Amino acid sequence: MGQQRVVDWAVEGPVAVVSMRREEQLNALNQSVLNLLSEAFEALGERSDVRAIILRGQGRAFAAGADIASMAQLPEHDGQRFSEAGQRVFRQIEQLRQPTIALVQGFALGGGMELAMACDIRLAAEGAKFGQPEVTLGIIPGFGGTQRLPRLVGQGRALWLLLSGQMIDAAEAYRIGLVTEVLPPDALEQRGREVADKLASLAPLALGMIKRAVHDGAELDLEKAMVIESALFGLCFATEDRRAGMDAFLGKRKAQYIGK
Repeated sequence: MGQQRVVDWAVEGPVAVVSMRREEQLNALNQSVLNLLSEAFEALGERSDVRAIILRGQGRAFAAGADIASMAQLPEHDGQRFSEAGQRVFRQIEQLRQPTIALVQGFALGGGMELAMACDIRLAAEGAKFGQPEVTLGIIPGFGGTQRLPRLVGQGRALWLLLSGQMIDAAEAYRIGLVTEVLPPDALEQRGREVADKLASLAPLALGMIKRAVHDGAELDLEKAMVIESALFGLCFATEDRRAGMDAFLGKRKAQYIGK
């Protein structure tokens, strides 16, 4: 068990669950929450027994955005620093070797939507609401929203959501590719665990290399990105997991991966 109160985490077999617990504030993100998220994911990233990580918000929201009351008090010169702090934490989550799964119920707005987008997979409960409403406050997204949203849903759809500040529901988020699945609210936790268990059963080195190929390759032209893919593909052949996986396939049995 890690940090208590605002953010805590627990390891259940090969799966870790990180929970945000500012329920009265709808899990709004302030500097303290960002720091605790960073500490939690740093600790979990170093654990070889953790193969997948679930992120959730307790109560009526995943995260309703950055804490506006805190932001309203920021001096002019501190705005960029707050943005950079959030970006660092979300990039840390994105670059973890383990796959991450955001369970979104209620609101995922502003920084909350940016946090969900930093995760690899987003599962949403029916009735969940997504949006980047920063423009209605006279600012722009600062935790990566202007960059990750176009990469996930395309520039045209992203620009409409960013420029209008309009919220969309879970069904529309699924239609445009922002979320992977939409589920009844009472099925969200169970499905999250099923997905996490599935990913935790696969070769952890290969999962980490897939994430690296996708994220690093997205910044490059196709030819350069293919070089990264080939190099990582080659690295897989030096692993015990590759041998275990292929031997299990040929022997018609389930592979047991050790992450080496």
